Amino acid sequence: MTKLNRRVEYSLMALKYLHLRSPEKVTAKEVADHLNISFDVVARVLQVLAQKGILNSEQGVSGGYRLIQSLQSFSLHQLVEMIEGPSSIVKCITDDGACEIQDSCNIVPPMKILNEKLNQFYKTITIQELVQDIHHV
Repeated sequence: MTKLNRRVEYSLMALKYLHLRSPEKVTAKEVADHLNISFDVVARVLQVLAQKGILNSEQGVSGGYRLIQSLQSFSLHQLVEMIEGPSSIVKCITDDGACEIQDSCNIVPPMKILNEKLNQFYKTITIQELVQDIHHV
């Protein structure tokens, strides 16, 4: 029903890789090459995660990124907002999202309720839960 943005998917993949390599430093190129995903997108999401205090970023020849925050300490909701900014299930709920039929729309109130319920649910899911390997028996 709702879909994660590709940048959020790449963020999760990168965070899992960094978690597995912790406490080592890894470069954006290493992450992109290992995961076979776009270097440009990986570099951008790693920069954002560093700016938000999730990763430590060291510049220079021996630089790279290191995970400095527990993946248990932040939620999927927080990650989505870090990467995409505030998001909503429909356009009219965001501050800048006025749509052309908003004045005659009869589902704005229930969409606000649905959006809030989804956000509450996403707040209960830690990044640790999403990146841990679950072995089925």
